[in-house]
Amino acid sequence: MWFQNWNHNLPIALINIADVFLQNEPLNTTSVSGYNALLRYEGFEGDSSLDFWCNICGPDVHPVGWCATSGKPLVPPRSIQHKYTNWKAFLVKRLTGAKTLPPDFSPKVSESMQYPFKPSMRVEVVDKTHLCRTRIAIVDSVIGGRLRLVYEESEDKTDDFWCHMYSPLIHPIGWSRSIGHRFKRSDIIKKQDGQIDAPSPLFAKVKEAESSGEWFKEGMKLEAIDPLNLSAICVATIRKVLADGYLMIGIDGSEAADGSDWFCYHATSPSIFPVGFCEINMIELTPPRGYTKLPFKWFDYLRETGSVAAPVKFFNKEVPNHGFHVAMKLEAVDLMEPRLVCVATVTRIIHRLLRIHFDGWEDEYDQWVDCESPDLYPVGWCQLTGYQLQPPASQSSRDSQSSSSKQKKKSKSQQYKGHKKISSLQLKEELIDGEEYSFLQGASDQESNGSASQYIKQEP
Repeated sequence: MWFQNWNHNLPIALINIADVFLQNEPLNTTSVSGYNALLRYEGFEGDSSLDFWCNICGPDVHPVGWCATSGKPLVPPRSIQHKYTNWKAFLVKRLTGAKTLPPDFSPKVSESMQYPFKPSMRVEVVDKTHLCRTRIAIVDSVIGGRLRLVYEESEDKTDDFWCHMYSPLIHPIGWSRSIGHRFKRSDIIKKQDGQIDAPSPLFAKVKEAESSGEWFKEGMKLEAIDPLNLSAICVATIRKVLADGYLMIGIDGSEAADGSDWFCYHATSPSIFPVGFCEINMIELTPPRGYTKLPFKWFDYLRETGSVAAPVKFFNKEVPNHGFHVAMKLEAVDLMEPRLVCVATVTRIIHRLLRIHFDGWEDEYDQWVDCESPDLYPVGWCQLTGYQLQPPASQSSRDSQSSSSKQKKKSKSQQYKGHKKISSLQLKEELIDGEEYSFLQGASDQESNGSASQYIKQEP
């Protein structure tokens, strides 16, 4: 974003709390966190007793000089008025030539919070009760780019679904038919007054997939994040190849006979991985439900099922230089209850894949999320946008939510739960589908520098 790199020596004016500036000397690296900055009153020098955090994009933050142009008095905090006899001369000396926020800072903040999606726009979105299909929904409200969508047939507007406007789960009207995806037809024949179909350019653009030659085929095996249990990466199968690079995928051992729990990922999705990804990156792979030959071995499983692994070259290998580190704090959507944005921590990093832990909750509620997910936000995002932030859960609140969605997720998690691997993981020496690949170990628990490659084919 245009304001992602804050200068730790940046003086600013903050109204409603007298005159406040960032100390015009370097602060430590914890002085900036997301949209928040640690501020110190000018004149306090090395005294940090009254330092405080402030959302730098808030409406009360202005560049130095704003008071003069707005006719506001510039006065020091009362507690240190006695330190200098001539505060005007002191401030002129301190602030002359100092860097400050650009004059168009506030307008740019406001501009960045204007969103193209509007209430009454119609979209296609995943059916939260049957992931294999989409339904028509109406945009009810927009907060910080997050959409509250109400399914078209919901008369009382309680059957809703939350997602970000750049989520891969929403599409323009007609998308399902164009790629061959299942779609639940609505009983609503005519649009209501004021409703319009959201224009296609508003939606996130998907990277084009090279599917003209050799490509994914039905029955190929892979590893995939389970959308119903985002803490698990599971043994999975491509069940149907759709148009434009989209794939219908099922979790082995847990599929309904009618395919109603298949889910759609694009071929370039960071949520699907080649066979062996979990093993080489020391991630627990969830085996098929009911599979008893443990520890799970891909070579044995492929032979037993008469299956082939999807070739490594078909998968997305791009790793952006995302800059995330283990232990970083952020605000993250609980994708199992997507109306909630929670205090969270990055606990693992595997290339572009982040393990997100929700503070105050057990590890079984962790979720694997891509580093470029629109459901991850800097600290201070909720305050800036007016979205409610869920604080870390206390023990008492966890105990009292036995019937909540968290508990539903727990039962789902246990349903797919696999056995932990006891022995050390080793690279396979067997050949899979006649091809040999070497896997480079991921940048686990480190910052990705964008140069890592998850899987490299060996040249003869």
